[in-house]
Amino acid sequence: MGSEVRLTASVAHEADAIRAFEKVFDEFDRLDRMLSVWHAGSDVSRINAAAGRSPVNVTAETLEVLRTAKQVGEWTGGKFDVTFGTLAGLWKFDHDQDNQIPRPADVRARLPDVDYQAVELNPDRRTVFLPRAGMRLHLGGIGKGYAVDRAAAILRAEGIDDFLIQGGGDLYAGGARSDRPWRAAIRDPRGPADRLFAAMNVRDETLSTSGDYERYFIRDGRRYHHILDPDSGEPARGCRSVTIVARQATLADALSTGVFALGPQAGMALIEKLPDVEGVIVTDRNTVMVSSGLTERLERLHSPTDAP
Repeated sequence: MGSEVRLTASVAHEADAIRAFEKVFDEFDRLDRMLSVWHAGSDVSRINAAAGRSPVNVTAETLEVLRTAKQVGEWTGGKFDVTFGTLAGLWKFDHDQDNQIPRPADVRARLPDVDYQAVELNPDRRTVFLPRAGMRLHLGGIGKGYAVDRAAAILRAEGIDDFLIQGGGDLYAGGARSDRPWRAAIRDPRGPADRLFAAMNVRDETLSTSGDYERYFIRDGRRYHHILDPDSGEPARGCRSVTIVARQATLADALSTGVFALGPQAGMALIEKLPDVEGVIVTDRNTVMVSSGLTERLERLHSPTDAP
């Protein structure tokens, strides 16, 4: 899934944790083979290959992820859209790639195929269909969160209730760390990777952060990053980072991306409306916005670095 996964647990016997951790890593590998566009035989790759031609039989897990994706798409007015995959080949943000800005005409030509509402899910037949040949699914904004939720379920099934799962920008804290609460921090979007600007205690909840600082390039003074606005086909503007606190990592992962694309004002309004969801937004003007349910919990360590 393109991310490093770290597991921590408070247990009486180390061997119990190691055995459970192996099951978690196996599950991450299994879901990666199922949900990633980088595996030719994955559910997602097979759906994309059959776009405009025929429905594809998929696993129950793929259907579950896509149902959640469509729900978050509705909540965000389409700003979270898993059919953005049709744009993925135009933009390249990794440091070993040729970071060219695509021609506006090429982007516009693909926008009609970005439409999460057109994705047809058939739970009875367990199929998924993309009705237009140019459509492409990409679960990069939700798949890792689903894997984190599955990992938490595996650890609990193995009798481990006190654990921490870290996968890229997604974190799940179960129980406590011995006699202390788990502590989660939010990275300074313009500081070095180890500089944190806020922290909070967490228990049986998840944090997901989407930021413009992981995969990006700068051209003519503008930062181009990998979180695309489905309406324009270009990197979303208005936010530097969005952190979502929720009970489910799948939901938090998708919402952090969707709120980022929505922008700070509309994004915070959505956070405040959803039950059991809180958030922290750093805007492109370096303003920190905190949802009402976190104002007493969040500890400000310092102001985020003010830089382009």
